[in-house]
Amino acid sequence: MIRKTARGCKLTLFIQPKASKNEIIGPHNGALKIKITAPPVDGKANAALIEFLSDVLDVPKRNIEILKGETGRNKSVEILEISEEDLRRKLGV
Repeated sequence: MIRKTARGCKLTLFIQPKASKNEIIGPHNGALKIKITAPPVDGKANAALIEFLSDVLDVPKRNIEILKGETGRNKSVEILEISEEDLRRKLGV
């Protein structure tokens, strides 16, 4: 779910678009489940995910990069310049 990298940390996520509110649900089949209100069209859910993670983690949006899963629910995201301990604390996992 969370792995340290040379530049920060990598997250394995499962995204549920078109939810009633943006929220972190918790562990789900080896990934962190996050609900996003945006629909999965034209990159809106990805943009909303980056915005949500930026707010929750208190990091600039430019420090969040989707590595895999641009068009799917299963995503791999790298958060730059954050420690694993800070990431776990801010995500509540």
